Amino acid sequence: MTVNAHPEYIAAEKEYYSAQNDEDRLLALEKMISVLPGHKGAENLRAQIKLRYKRLKEKIAKEKKSKKGSSKTGIKKEDMQAVIVGKTKSGKSSLISFLTNAKPEIADYEFTTKFPIVGVMDYDGVGIQVIEVPAVESEYYDRGIVNSADTILILITELSQIPEIEKIIERAPGKKIIVFNKVDLLSENEKRKIFATLQSKKYNFVLISSKTKEGISELKEKLFKSFGKIRVYTKQPGEREKAKKPIILSPESTVKNVAEKILKGLSEKVKETRIWGPSSKYSGQVVGLNHKLKDLDVVEFKTR
Repeated sequence: MTVNAHPEYIAAEKEYYSAQNDEDRLLALEKMISVLPGHKGAENLRAQIKLRYKRLKEKIAKEKKSKKGSSKTGIKKEDMQAVIVGKTKSGKSSLISFLTNAKPEIADYEFTTKFPIVGVMDYDGVGIQVIEVPAVESEYYDRGIVNSADTILILITELSQIPEIEKIIERAPGKKIIVFNKVDLLSENEKRKIFATLQSKKYNFVLISSKTKEGISELKEKLFKSFGKIRVYTKQPGEREKAKKPIILSPESTVKNVAEKILKGLSEKVKETRIWGPSSKYSGQVVGLNHKLKDLDVVEFKTR
């Protein structure tokens, strides 16, 4: 530093030199430019930083162009999307292989995953898109996917990793679930202490083992609940069995919403609706189109 600078500039400069990837360096350079002193003595420094910013931005754009068509090919965001983030060797690939139909490469070396891996988790007939992104400290880490996901599974093997990862994903608006992995390596006393610590900090969390599958069922349930959706099944008149796959709706949805999701305009043809489940007063209750539904309700329509 050869010019007098504000503390904000010094802080931004520290962020630049401690950044672990080019995108963070670019953000730090933007801060440096915005808070750099405006006097004449800083002109040379301003020119140097702007040149550095321009070259770094061109480098990032070039790298993204070269990767286009490989890392994100075929990734279309579904109604419910979760992403697994964590440090290298935290068990991300093992977890997605347990949760979904994905078959990622699993190896005993760092940075195995270089591109996002997409899988679908079945939860009682509901398909949930789960994506494993490269390790947060990897040059392949995909910030864009993380920032657009509905739910973020923060996979850790040590409590000290939480603040580090939270800082990296601080701009991501998705709901967070702390997933403490490899508990099969811990004693019961160690597990109790970790549970108590996470509970005291009021995290939404679950302890799992991607080796023994301990906690996987609990994780699936927490993951589905994080989306705040309800499942409504349909049934044909005269049949006892409900449909295998539910219709996914927002809370406070009505019978009319179900009919319209099945077929636009169907609600106008409904003559009678019967429901079974949590929102009904008794099995087969006749309700109107404005009846509010609850999770796991079953709806039967009779049309004109």
